[in-house]
Amino acid sequence: MLELPEAVVISKQINEILKGKTIVNAIANSSPHKFAFYNGSSEEYANLLKGKKFVEAYSYGGMVEINFDGVCVVFTDGANIRYFSHIKSIPAKHQMLIVFDDNSFISASIQMYGGVWCFKKGTFENKYYLGAQTKISPLSDAFDYQYFGSMINDTTVQNLSVKAFLATEQRIPGLGNGVLQDILWNVYINPKTKIKELSDEQRKALYHSVVSTLKSMCDQGGRDTENNLFGKPGGYHTILCSKTSSLFCPRCYSPISKVAYLGGSVYFCSQCQKEVKK
Repeated sequence: MLELPEAVVISKQINEILKGKTIVNAIANSSPHKFAFYNGSSEEYANLLKGKKFVEAYSYGGMVEINFDGVCVVFTDGANIRYFSHIKSIPAKHQMLIVFDDNSFISASIQMYGGVWCFKKGTFENKYYLGAQTKISPLSDAFDYQYFGSMINDTTVQNLSVKAFLATEQRIPGLGNGVLQDILWNVYINPKTKIKELSDEQRKALYHSVVSTLKSMCDQGGRDTENNLFGKPGGYHTILCSKTSSLFCPRCYSPISKVAYLGGSVYFCSQCQKEVKK
């Protein structure tokens, strides 16, 4: 699933590979998917995009936006975005296909659920898209402890678990259940611990882990559990994920626990990330 590191990496790769290209065809919803969400009628995407030249790609949280002469295509967290150098490589199934004048193309397929939104720039009012655009990125200098502290010290979040605070409601766009695991492991915090149980020192440590862990993931080309624009895994070695759930904590060698929680699995060290209950 696309989260902040992958969106950053893929948008950079798109900026490099699509320079000078013009769209000659676009096909949306070729392989109908119950949980692929489009903006308006997907049948209109081709008319909007044909003849448009690539301008720039951006990342907003866990979203990738591509601007083609004022017409934008946005892929959200459930989209697998791939670039192929020749149309002969076209995948059998896809929810979006954009073909360029050199016969290269970008395809997107939806995993569990995801948005493939096409619209004229400035006309799209989806709350998740606008929220991802307007909220401060944890990669920005403006994401300081004063900003983070205003969120974590708010009285309305004190009874939330750390996972609920960080990875739901898009308080920090692009920070989802995937990147959450290593952020918490780095500071010995259990995902089920409530915010009110965290000391001031733990809150500051959590802030620094959010910033440093996400930066490390981006700097290393994304997580090794996810693929980039060319179908290659990222270079960041993920400590806690489904692939490591049968292993032992690399810090204290205790078993790694896997628990279903808040709509997804959480992974944590059974020894050095014990849940705090007071």
